[in-house]
Amino acid sequence: MTDHWIVRLACAAALMFGVAVADAAEGAKTLQAGNDLSDRASLQRGAQLYMNYCSGCHALKYLRYSRMAADLGLSEEEVMNNLNFTGTPVGEPIPVTMPKAQAEKWFGKMPPDLSLIARVRGSDWVYTYLKSFYLDPTRPLGWNNTVFPNASMPNPLWEMQGLQHAVHGKPENPGEDPPVVGLKIAQPGNMDPGQYDQAVRDITNFLEYAGEPAALKRQKLGVWVILFLALLTFLAYLLKKEYWKDVH
Repeated sequence: MTDHWIVRLACAAALMFGVAVADAAEGAKTLQAGNDLSDRASLQRGAQLYMNYCSGCHALKYLRYSRMAADLGLSEEEVMNNLNFTGTPVGEPIPVTMPKAQAEKWFGKMPPDLSLIARVRGSDWVYTYLKSFYLDPTRPLGWNNTVFPNASMPNPLWEMQGLQHAVHGKPENPGEDPPVVGLKIAQPGNMDPGQYDQAVRDITNFLEYAGEPAALKRQKLGVWVILFLALLTFLAYLLKKEYWKDVH
């Protein structure tokens, strides 16, 4: 038993170290997403934004349309008419819109499924990533990202955010490329910064939900579980007093 616990602790430490190394390698400080799974309106907006701007390249193979409808307070008809662009049956997982052949032609491979991206990377990482694209003429698609350098995708939300340019600092050593020390909007989008932050927060909120849909029900049940445990503790205290009253 002791050996098993040692192995588990070692694995957990290795995982945390690996995540820390990965974040350090990608080199950007993440922002606080501030998303809230209990905000149903945010989840609904996030689903709409995801389906319109992200589902063309990224699937959610662990989330079904029917489950999304039930969890987000939408009817299956609303989901199928407004959020389903592939004609996939309501009981099936959410596929990618773009055909595989075109994805391989344009990007070299199929873009990754995003069902678990918020669980793997964290909501703060997703939120910061969507705010950190900038124009980079040296990249094949003309875009780069400070959180995920040399990302092989353009900014899908550029119309809302606008076009960002990198602000470069001085290189630490001669011959090195100047580091990106900040980002600056060069051409505004159709949203102001506050509106865009909320849009990204909504998408992040939806992706956190997609990674673990049961979390919504677990949070609701948690209150009742705590109340039950409090009542059980009180009854156990009364029972203890009854058993020990003659002793005292």
